[in-house]
Amino acid sequence: MATNRRVSRVAELIKREVSQMLLNGIKDDRVGTGMVSVTDVDVSGDLQHAKIYVSIYGTEAAKAETMAGLKSATGYVRSELGARVRLRRTPEVIFIEDRSIERGNRVLTLLNQLKDERPSANASGDDENNADKDDDEFSESVT
Repeated sequence: MATNRRVSRVAELIKREVSQMLLNGIKDDRVGTGMVSVTDVDVSGDLQHAKIYVSIYGTEAAKAETMAGLKSATGYVRSELGARVRLRRTPEVIFIEDRSIERGNRVLTLLNQLKDERPSANASGDDENNADKDDDEFSESVT
């Protein structure tokens, strides 16, 4: 079993190499339909399996097409990793769509909506008293 440091180093190396393959190596047209970037690589402790998380920018149809192209290119990606990375055994490669960026954007949108709604709720009350109360709460939380 590899150490945590080695697992993280191998994961970073795989991430870099797969990113290069996405730019230059994979000739499948389906992969080019959406903008693809590797967000993370999760390598198992025995270095036998690698989950590659990819973020795809585009429509839902383009995302599905890109994922289909990536799944069909797993054999090529694994063989290229075997040639580029010096490991005893080349890990099995699995592509997983990472939607965390979309979720983050959704949360930011909701927070901005709440922020826009909040001042209109304070307009009916005494703003000076509410501002002083908010300042007191802030100073208590800081100290």
